[in-house]
Amino acid sequence: MIDLVCSILLLAFLVSVVVATSIRFLLGSRAANARLDGHGGLMLGRGVMEATYVLFGPLVRVLLALRVTPNMITAFSLVPALLCGVALAYGHFGVGAMLATISAFSDMLDGILARRLNLTSDVGELFDAAVDRYVELFLLAGLVVYFSDTPVMQIISLGAILGSFMVSYATAKAEALGVAPPKGAMRRAERAVYLIVGCTFVPVAGLLWPSVSGRWPLLPSREIPIELAILVVATVTNVSAVRRFFRIADLLRARST
Repeated sequence: MIDLVCSILLLAFLVSVVVATSIRFLLGSRAANARLDGHGGLMLGRGVMEATYVLFGPLVRVLLALRVTPNMITAFSLVPALLCGVALAYGHFGVGAMLATISAFSDMLDGILARRLNLTSDVGELFDAAVDRYVELFLLAGLVVYFSDTPVMQIISLGAILGSFMVSYATAKAEALGVAPPKGAMRRAERAVYLIVGCTFVPVAGLLWPSVSGRWPLLPSREIPIELAILVVATVTNVSAVRRFFRIADLLRARST
């Protein structure tokens, strides 16, 4: 029951974000947020991200009043992420989705606070990037454990881990080599949205179908929403990573001529 309640709460929040996005679009107002440049995707448009940032306004003011630092928020994001991995490993997808959402929001909040307090630094960026990798691994590792009786889904989940980290590595490698990081699909925020949405709909699907863990994936079952999400993430991230590396190679060749 708790999984279904968490899913309903998350779906209600999603509806509020969509409504806020639609209102901002109709009013023709958009927030000038440079951090969102190059972000977004099919399920995570820039308008949705901007609306989410606006909804955080009151919470940001409270955190500023409490003198909470960006690094505190970054470190805190590890806690719900780890608990999320444990919840998913035991099949509690609604709870896992809620915890993953809290962790993702913490990641957004630390950046907002850092800019409000003018505390951005290379050390902070390094800490944030390292925590991001752990946060993402916790979620995907929980799914790998859950699908231990379904070898095909376990392999696809491992493929999602590989693709996710290779997309991030391609960006980091481009920056290290002194070329512009290539843009592409499935940046970390978009990956998180796909997986969280997939987890959110698992308890809802459970009202229609029982669990069939241990059988072939993508059958009418409780797990089908997260199975589809993992498949999309695994496929698109790996394709995107390969395309990014080819683009980086082209930029390096052009620079050497």
